[in-house]
Amino acid sequence: MKPITLLLTTMLLSPLALANSSSDDLMIHNPYARATPPNAPNSAVFMMLHNPSSNERHLISASTSVAKTVELHNHVMEGDMMKMREVDEIVIPAKGMAELKPGSLHIMLFDLKKPLVEGESIDLTLNYANGETMTLQAPIKKVMKGMKKMSHNTH
Repeated sequence: MKPITLLLTTMLLSPLALANSSSDDLMIHNPYARATPPNAPNSAVFMMLHNPSSNERHLISASTSVAKTVELHNHVMEGDMMKMREVDEIVIPAKGMAELKPGSLHIMLFDLKKPLVEGESIDLTLNYANGETMTLQAPIKKVMKGMKKMSHNTH
């Protein structure tokens, strides 16, 4: 009887396993963290998030062992000043992409525990509204200097 029970249980649970599968879910392209000079307190992480599924996805937070605080950010124009602001989430549209890049959406790293050195990499965990997490290694790269007239206000 046990083999039949096991077979029936497997058959019944298979659709649930497929429904929760992330095989056709988010893909991350070209992740990287910005290299920092010695004693720089902050940095940022950039990447392309590709969502091939038919469901919109929401990145709600991130974490890394190299920073005390990690926030999702965007840039907004206030008058003639470009300012960074924390956002609650980054939406990855169904069958679309969200680009995290300098001067736009990005993941901000505050209170770095050590300088980010070009050629090394950092661990990064992405947390989504549906409860999924993704952990990746982001190489550290030198990035062109930020935009002039940029002010950083976190709240």
